Amino acid sequence: MARVKRGVTAHARHKKMLDAAKGHRATSHIHYARAKESLLHAWSYAYAHRRQRKGDMRRLWITRINAASRSFGLPYGQLIAGLKAAGIELDRKSLAEMAIFDSVGFEKVVGIARGALAPA
Repeated sequence: MARVKRGVTAHARHKKMLDAAKGHRATSHIHYARAKESLLHAWSYAYAHRRQRKGDMRRLWITRINAASRSFGLPYGQLIAGLKAAGIELDRKSLAEMAIFDSVGFEKVVGIARGALAPA
């Protein structure tokens, strides 16, 4: 049976990990074992934070909507309740974009929400 030498494969695998760890601090980008450990943590954080970013963005949108709707005299909670009562299904992302770039349209939406709340 032929002798199998694995140095080339191992070297390639280690090189791939060390290349991926570029920019990591101290020995985390120099020594293979430390680089692998550092990358496993980094990839784990990246995976978790991709999901966390969704909540972060939602909180940002709500803050922007609240600030804009309060400037028209209606707090965020009442705005959302009024939109539900009026049957308007605008998501928070589009409401936040409207609050920033289309204040006239946003003011109309706030007026509709206020009108839907008044009879109740």
